[in-house]
Amino acid sequence: MKVTILSSASSIHIIQWAKYLCEQGLDVHVISQHPKSVDWPIHIPVSILPYNGFLGYFFNVFALKKLLKEIKPDILNVHYATGYGTTARLANFHPYVLSVWGSDVFEFPYRSFFHKNLLKKNLNSADVIASTSLSMAKQTQQFVDHKKIEITPFGVDLEKFNPSCFDKNTNAQTICIGTVKTLKHVYGIDILLKALSIVFSDIKNEFPEVSNQLNFRIVGGGTDMDELKKLAVELGIDHLTHFTGSVSHEDVPSELNRLDIYVALSRQESFGVAVVEAQAMGIPVVVSNVGGLPEVVQNGKTGFIVDSENPQQAANAIKKLILDTELRQAMSVEAKQFAHSNFSWQSCAENMSDVYHKTLKILK
Repeated sequence: MKVTILSSASSIHIIQWAKYLCEQGLDVHVISQHPKSVDWPIHIPVSILPYNGFLGYFFNVFALKKLLKEIKPDILNVHYATGYGTTARLANFHPYVLSVWGSDVFEFPYRSFFHKNLLKKNLNSADVIASTSLSMAKQTQQFVDHKKIEITPFGVDLEKFNPSCFDKNTNAQTICIGTVKTLKHVYGIDILLKALSIVFSDIKNEFPEVSNQLNFRIVGGGTDMDELKKLAVELGIDHLTHFTGSVSHEDVPSELNRLDIYVALSRQESFGVAVVEAQAMGIPVVVSNVGGLPEVVQNGKTGFIVDSENPQQAANAIKKLILDTELRQAMSVEAKQFAHSNFSWQSCAENMSDVYHKTLKILK
């Protein structure tokens, strides 16, 4: 089967989709208005559209039509329902699968009536819609007329996110709690810092010897960096908290290897791939009960799910993992097994391939 992916060639997720779909035996060609990443696999062809920016999604229609005539794919898979979804709708190529990502359905339609109407048109022009989570599928469904939404989760490279590839920090004198996320309000890093301040205060009072083992690590860059550093000072945990700044995706596994507990207290999350990556590394997790996060954690088994915007509840879960070494070790084993059983890139790419075949069969 010949598949063309229309999306950003600079996205690590598109690199992974293209790579593993090729491993499924599919003939994959990517078309993008974004420049390809330096990490792009050399064996996968990429065509760059002539225009970029917002207007590019409209101006690139004729170039896309020309490329599709040359490539002659059996199916087009468009990633992101607004920008690239607009180009695909105007190009009017069929069959095509439209994959929603998150902000395109959670944020974009609420900007104005125009934005909502554009999203509806794009979604309803697709032959099949795909979502990485049930939560996002439910959000998307309100903009769709009588279409079933396929669930196609992101996968994890289990060779890369493999704790056996690293020397685990075995220093019994440290317990590291942290996250790997862009520092933006939506990802709740401020909530995490408030939870960590509660953790430190409580443990210092109840178990002072354990408080000396704690350190907190915030991995990632973003617009809220200065504000969050200031908050850490105000909360009295700046001496324990290290902000790494931006790291490359290649360095994420080694960063995760430093952590004993991973925490994601997002206010909104379409899927939660970073949480799956942490579990693949054998790290128990604490996550907020929003979006796709509850779908990628087994509550009480691989980690804990807590209420959103509730630093105290998050702190209680983190303290439990800090103080109960046996529980932390048991959850580590379960977390790794859960990620391996449900989120390998190979199985996720096979699932997407099945969606392609099903789409072609339905439309014949």
